[in-house]
Amino acid sequence: MSSNHGASGHRSARRRVRRPAGPSPDGFVRTRAVRRIVVVIVAVIALSALSWADHHGWLLYQGSDWRRYDGQSFVVTRVIDGDTIEVDAPDGGRATTRVRLWGIDTPEKADPRAGRSAEPFADAATEFTRQQCEQKTVRLMLESHRMRGRFNRIVAYVELPDGLLLNERLLAAGLARADDRFDHRMLERFNLIAVQAKRDKVGLWGDVEGRIPNVE
Repeated sequence: MSSNHGASGHRSARRRVRRPAGPSPDGFVRTRAVRRIVVVIVAVIALSALSWADHHGWLLYQGSDWRRYDGQSFVVTRVIDGDTIEVDAPDGGRATTRVRLWGIDTPEKADPRAGRSAEPFADAATEFTRQQCEQKTVRLMLESHRMRGRFNRIVAYVELPDGLLLNERLLAAGLARADDRFDHRMLERFNLIAVQAKRDKVGLWGDVEGRIPNVE
């Protein structure tokens, strides 16, 4: 009898042990719904932030550069030197975008900080570029394989209001050399224009006084 009573006691004890209650089905469904709403809200905020950053020039990846600049028109707000300008488009936190002209190299301006004096025709090239495009609307054309160069500047062909390229005008005026360090679609044409400028002895190739050539 005592044996049976002991077994019965053990079974009663086992029946009295209760597992912790889990979430109810309704509570589980509500939790999942709240999580989904939070995920959607976070995704919307993230996409909005990315869109804003892209529009304001914070996203400097190639796809963004191609969409924002290639074939687009901008006003030239400042001429830095013969082959570098700024246009009225925000870029990486800056109010303007700095553009380096593709495929050409103009003489360097003086840099007192580096102890460098101006190269011959540097001021003439800068003034020529200023006359051609400052405060005018130009169109940028990019190369898909290389859209930014040194100092993170956009590298582009700059089409002037008359439809001609500023890059070519500088070469024809003898105020720039053809830069063949990087391959591009205008390489052969630019070289030919530079050769003709040498034959005509204009600018760098002839006028030792540094006057600005009149190239129409």
